[in-house]
Amino acid sequence: MFDSLSDKLEQTVKRLRGHGKISERNIEDAAREVRLALLEADVQLEVARDFTERVRTQSLGAEVLASLTPEQHFIKIVRAELTHLMGDRAVELNLSATPPVVIMVVGLQGGGKTTTIAKLARHLKTQLGRNPYLVPADVYRPAAVEQLTALGEQIGVPVHPTAAGADPVTVCREAREAAKNRACDVVLIDTAGRLHIDDALMRELEHIRAAVEPHQTVLVVDAMTGQDAVNVAHGFHDRLALSGVIMTKLDGDARGGAALSIRAVTGAPILFAGTGEKLDALEVFHPDRMATRILGMGDVLTLIERAEQAYDEREALALQRKLRRNEFTLEDFRDQLRAVRKMGAVGDLLNMIPGMKKLTKGMDMSAAETELKRTEAIINSMTREERDNAAIINGSRRRRIAAGSGVTVADVNKFLKQFQQTKKMMKHVARFAGKGMPPGMG
Repeated sequence: MFDSLSDKLEQTVKRLRGHGKISERNIEDAAREVRLALLEADVQLEVARDFTERVRTQSLGAEVLASLTPEQHFIKIVRAELTHLMGDRAVELNLSATPPVVIMVVGLQGGGKTTTIAKLARHLKTQLGRNPYLVPADVYRPAAVEQLTALGEQIGVPVHPTAAGADPVTVCREAREAAKNRACDVVLIDTAGRLHIDDALMRELEHIRAAVEPHQTVLVVDAMTGQDAVNVAHGFHDRLALSGVIMTKLDGDARGGAALSIRAVTGAPILFAGTGEKLDALEVFHPDRMATRILGMGDVLTLIERAEQAYDEREALALQRKLRRNEFTLEDFRDQLRAVRKMGAVGDLLNMIPGMKKLTKGMDMSAAETELKRTEAIINSMTREERDNAAIINGSRRRRIAAGSGVTVADVNKFLKQFQQTKKMMKHVARFAGKGMPPGMG
């Protein structure tokens, strides 16, 4: 995400770095380049102009002009302004109301609204310990009710039974009462969408709002649509007074202009960002972390949070003991692969490590994803006995594993060799990390 903007800002800073002494002319040129970079990233014109003016004014201060490292001061100013532009700090979904707390989720068709509602329900259940209730109130789109019902089953969240052709206002009113009876403390309403904003859609949403008095009204918008996303947010906010926004497909938007414009245009905070297709690919939106990622500084805090969610502490300690005793098996290796893949796409993870974005620029990250999948396929083609003891995998077993995983015997041989090398390396790392541990832990 934000690849285009990141590259342009990096080039601007590099040019500043090339000057032994910075002048007002250098600052003016840098500010103009920043504005062009924002416009190319699909940031709204007025937002880009205001942002650039704030950066320019601060950069013309005596501290920057007299500094021996003006580019560092410039980056600091840009980072602070980017953070401010996106809302300064993360905003939590406000659930402080008498349960059940009703959240009306709105948006256009094709923006990922129904899937996002399921992601949000999963987040409320697993991260906040809530008991959500899903309400399919889109009675027009074919299979919309069935889709939400199926998603609810996947995450273990109850879904209100909605009959085809039912009145959406009645559905929402009855669902709120049903949630009370089931002791569900959050009601998530999946409202109908359209291909574009029209008066009929808005009237229906206003009727639902009047009937159930939602505590929060949240818009789901597709980041890939750029300026259209901002216009959609503006249209919904004018009629419904949005509490916040969830941006989907933010991981697939190389420009990112919508994320940089929506808060400034509507005043509604970005609450969450969709970062993938899986139901756990929903993250709290942190403006400060996003600003550092835009500037190529990584995002270590988010990386740590993802790791904490992917790894169980007891399992991690058990794995450390196995490594130190040289008992690490292919079964353990597969578990680690799955945990890494659960954390997100390889390219996205690498970009969270400071400096890695520059090192991996131009590399084909899809090849790394393919390699991870192929490696797991090889391990899946083994028997449990083979995964527990790789030493028994002889020539005939290797041929069977290759055939079962759709690779060559040479690929299997290469992987097993790499596994043995990895095992040795991890054993040394575990011994080093285990020094000074209390008795019984090694």
